[in-house]
Amino acid sequence: MSHKVYQLITERIMERLEEGVIPWKKPFQSGVAVNWKTQKPYRGINTMLLEPGEYATFKQIKEAGGKVKKGASSHLVVFWKCLEVEDEETGEEKTIPLLRYYRVFNIAEQVEGLEPKEERATYEHDPIEKAERIQKEFTPAPYYTETSGRAFYQPGTDRVNVPPKEDFADIHEYYSTLFHEMVHATA
Repeated sequence: MSHKVYQLITERIMERLEEGVIPWKKPFQSGVAVNWKTQKPYRGINTMLLEPGEYATFKQIKEAGGKVKKGASSHLVVFWKCLEVEDEETGEEKTIPLLRYYRVFNIAEQVEGLEPKEERATYEHDPIEKAERIQKEFTPAPYYTETSGRAFYQPGTDRVNVPPKEDFADIHEYYSTLFHEMVHATA
């Protein structure tokens, strides 16, 4: 069972890396992944498996009166727990790790009838004119979008996505992220 979980995690991290996303480095403030019901942040490897947002299991969603949208794909989360058990041969107490995985859904994007509970912090910045001019004069210009939570370049559509300035605590990190993705657009 644990071998399967390791494989699932490895595959997900490799997918993210192939998308050009380094899941452990994000200078933008778009929150963290939390359990919708408890509002506790996910920890460990789950921070790399989930985008920021609120997540719940199918059972939690159903119990709260919500419904998973048709066609929504679940996300993997893992749970570790140490169990104290008696060794059958020696009668001594021993600790064994228990690894389980669950499938969860993003409340804001994949669920109907429920709303996220958390409010996100945002930041105000004055644009840096020289940096704005670099973006404006960059040719050939890709298509730009500003969706929170992800920064990437998508070659098939020649699209650069960077979270909006309001998601960055430091305006310099915004431009650093933007220019990083623009470099990918140069092929």
